[in-house]
Amino acid sequence: MARLTLTEQSPGLFTVEGNLTFATIDQQTLTSFKFLKGIDTICIDLARVGTTDSAGLALMIEWIKHSRKIRAQLRFKNVPDQLMALAKLSGFDKTPYFSGDRPS
Repeated sequence: MARLTLTEQSPGLFTVEGNLTFATIDQQTLTSFKFLKGIDTICIDLARVGTTDSAGLALMIEWIKHSRKIRAQLRFKNVPDQLMALAKLSGFDKTPYFSGDRPS
């Protein structure tokens, strides 16, 4: 199992590395949004994400809800195909949070 890490690459740009699954996302991950505080524009790069499941989409939705609460603009880039397929099922792929970028 690939451990889930979130790293700030530059102000407002974060990289997620590891798996976004039920096994790697816990309650602490869902409630630990201190990385979002004090930032007006946030980009979360998912290019280094391995395996995903619906827990990954749930985490992204929680980030969206929190960004709305703090009035920050949030965007995801390099969304893995598995997550994009889940987002399409729920209509989230049509929101401005998904940039449409694909992993290279």
